[in-house]
Amino acid sequence: MIAKKTQRTGWLNRKARVRKKVLGTAERPRLNVYRSNKHIYAQVIDDAAGRTIVAASTRTDGVPESAKKAEAAKKVGELIGKLAKEKGVEKVVFDRSGYIYHGRIKALADGAREAGLEF
Repeated sequence: MIAKKTQRTGWLNRKARVRKKVLGTAERPRLNVYRSNKHIYAQVIDDAAGRTIVAASTRTDGVPESAKKAEAAKKVGELIGKLAKEKGVEKVVFDRSGYIYHGRIKALADGAREAGLEF
């Protein structure tokens, strides 16, 4: 019997395919994005050392709760860019985690670029 393919397994397969190619180093860490129904989370990760350099989400201070999802994602991008610049990170590799580069993911990336991150 063939197993039924679900939305989640499709997302996990896309995520694994992206992660196979994207690796964060100390010089160019990985900007990882996770999107839930209500919130969006972003982390800058050094895979070589195995540690998170900075993290931000819609649940952290500085992001208004009344903002629409795409606006909130852009604010998170600006916040993660600002925090990363404070830690000395200028360039990152964007890991969209299998999500389509559209909507909230694109808004977060645009916000991070506006804050000065290069990817």
